[in-house]
Amino acid sequence: MTIDFDKAGGLVPAVVQHHLSMEVLMLGYMNAEALERTRTEGKVTFYSRSRQTLWTKGATSGNTMHVVDIRTDCDQDTLLVRVDPQGPACHTGARSCFGTEDARGFLYQLEATIGNRIAGDNPHSYTNSLYRKGINKIAQKVGEEAVELVIEAKDDDEKRFCNEAADLLFHFLLLLQAKGQNLERVEQVLLARSKQ
Repeated sequence: MTIDFDKAGGLVPAVVQHHLSMEVLMLGYMNAEALERTRTEGKVTFYSRSRQTLWTKGATSGNTMHVVDIRTDCDQDTLLVRVDPQGPACHTGARSCFGTEDARGFLYQLEATIGNRIAGDNPHSYTNSLYRKGINKIAQKVGEEAVELVIEAKDDDEKRFCNEAADLLFHFLLLLQAKGQNLERVEQVLLARSKQ
């Protein structure tokens, strides 16, 4: 990866994006040293223009950002840093510095929560309890939810239809994990199909 640091006086913008939800979390700037530290340590490090020094995101707050991958744009003068954030990105406590608290990308967060519930082994967790019953029970539940969604689709109650759709999606995500798969893999299949 070649970066054109000279174009903007030694700095390039670094757009930080959640690697699952694709939500833009923040914008910072990196010089060559900040980029190198980010690569070697696996945590996002910026160059502070006001303090004129390097700073690792979360060094004081604990809200670090673990690097998943780094990409450059077509002109090699902007970075896209995809991360697994360990807490909110914004100093205000918001998930994103851009205040984009919406449902877009939430399925990936839900998928992570389901994984945590499975790993947590809490007997009071519905998710964990159903997971422990095995593939057949999970698949049966997906089937039940699909039938309930079809029934609601024939009526005009939008709220009940959306609730059944949400139930189906939740159980589908659980089934994916029980089969050792994930939402990204399904998206890859759909993307490949769209290119045919």
